[in-house]
Amino acid sequence: MKKKIVRIKDIAERAETSKGTVDRVLHNRGRVAEDVRERVLKIIKEMNYEPNFLAQSLKTQRTYSFIALVPDPKSDPYWEAPEHGIAKAEKELRQYGISITRFTFDPHDVNSFIEKAKLASKEHPDGLLIAPLFYKEVLPFFKEWEALKIPYVLFNTQISNINPLCYIGQDSYQSGFLAAKILSFGLPEKCSMVVLHIDEDLPNSAHLITKEQGFKDYFVKKNLTDKYRVIGAELDFAENDKFDQNMDQLLRKEQNLRAIYVTNSKAFAIAQYLEKKKIDHIKLVGYDLIPQNLNYLNLELIDFLINQNPLGQGYWGIYQLANHLVFKKDILPIKFLPLDIITQENLEYYLDPEK
Repeated sequence: MKKKIVRIKDIAERAETSKGTVDRVLHNRGRVAEDVRERVLKIIKEMNYEPNFLAQSLKTQRTYSFIALVPDPKSDPYWEAPEHGIAKAEKELRQYGISITRFTFDPHDVNSFIEKAKLASKEHPDGLLIAPLFYKEVLPFFKEWEALKIPYVLFNTQISNINPLCYIGQDSYQSGFLAAKILSFGLPEKCSMVVLHIDEDLPNSAHLITKEQGFKDYFVKKNLTDKYRVIGAELDFAENDKFDQNMDQLLRKEQNLRAIYVTNSKAFAIAQYLEKKKIDHIKLVGYDLIPQNLNYLNLELIDFLINQNPLGQGYWGIYQLANHLVFKKDILPIKFLPLDIITQENLEYYLDPEK
């Protein structure tokens, strides 16, 4: 059944008063006799009135300036997907006076981030969407934006003890927990596995530490610590020769290694190594549907990918700002996106046809 639209005019007629009086009651402004106010509020409740914020935003013709403080997609293909999401939201919301400026930074250069964050503050936008990759360096900016009363939405990386309008992304702990569960299926008795961080500043990456903790906690909670030995490791992929040497050393040291969990989008780096060395006894789980990972998923050198839905993170991040500022909706502080397990068999259902 189609929901009946209730207009201010309808409320005024039922309350036997003017539309102006109803408007003053709705917005709690101006003087209204108490008995009239109570009568109007009662009728508003009875008629289940909901303001039409879409019509109001078009009527006021106010413009809203958002800034997306995001990693440069040229530096890492993973960040292309959030940009697609931001662009999609921008196209849909343009009619409501919303414009979005991108301030892109190098995700491997903390000074690049600081520089762009300072520029974002100087612009004093109506709202900010940010991927806070550098934990220590971003904390002072949170305080600054709160003092300036700039609402900000986080995506990709959740940070505790701060006050964003919303966080959009996955539950990092549960993500690591899930990866452990996937890898433990079918593994032989008593083997070792590695939680691998590639090209990351781990002490400054809270979400990756949380993923590793979730991974390790799975085996503790399932009483499997005697069966599986879990170790953590960090490698740089940029130096290809050294990367291979470090992997060689890791496999010599852990001769019973049977599984690798890559905590970011660089699972392809391990798959490439396994292909080169003709190693087929190590299970591999990583993240994200970037072209390099998809290639190795189809070649069955990557067993599973966990989709972090980066396109959805960018898209919903912008929409949460719009919902709060333009449409005046209540925003929940966390919007967790599903933990989707991608295999060669179901991959086609997760590819974006618009890209």
